[in-house]
Amino acid sequence: MFDTKRLLGIAVLAASAMVAVAAPASAGSNTGNVMVRVLGTVVDPDTEAKVSAGGAVLPGASADVSTEVIPALTLSYFINQNIAVELFCCFAQHQVDGRGTIANLGEIADTWIFPPALTLQYHFDNMGAFKPYVGAGVQYIYFFDEGTGRNALGATSVDIDDAFGFTLQAGVDISVGGGWYLNADVKKTFLNTEVTWNNNAALGGADVRGDVDLDPWIFSAGLAYRFNLEDIFGSREQAALK
Repeated sequence: MFDTKRLLGIAVLAASAMVAVAAPASAGSNTGNVMVRVLGTVVDPDTEAKVSAGGAVLPGASADVSTEVIPALTLSYFINQNIAVELFCCFAQHQVDGRGTIANLGEIADTWIFPPALTLQYHFDNMGAFKPYVGAGVQYIYFFDEGTGRNALGATSVDIDDAFGFTLQAGVDISVGGGWYLNADVKKTFLNTEVTWNNNAALGGADVRGDVDLDPWIFSAGLAYRFNLEDIFGSREQAALK
């Protein structure tokens, strides 16, 4: 069943897509105040984990979160030619595998994530068609539909705490004319979460906890369109008056 957070995420993605579709070709502008990007994205967690059972650390036990390739969208608003605010979002499903001394357990959890990131960017505009930028901001990861994976521990359920972290970003937009751009982007986020496997039958009902540094790399490439909101609303107002 969908909850409020998931509906909010879907609404953000849908709104961004509708803006991109609604923008007429004539509105394209290399100096527009809005840019929408449609991206192919690799989410590659740089995982480190400390695992404990019944309060005691399991020596050599760790975990690894899977790398996934997903579609994503960004919506940017340019405050001026150099400063912009960007909202990035997507949905992804990841698997968690045991590593080290618990590698024999295989897949020990799975989860869907909703990981919006908000960054403040500086765009360099003195390189012709090449528009490099750097940014910094925050990312929030909401975990939902957590599962027990292959469940060699016999856990009744898995809980993953939502996470909040700091994000660094660098990228480039390459103008191909008419407000259209090619884009390449990389983000690095630093965040920590806790995973709890509840009531594990293999351990006599004890809980297992993992203190996990996710620290994902997020690599993206795709197509962007830049335009002025005023041009779109102005053209609609003129059409309504005719």
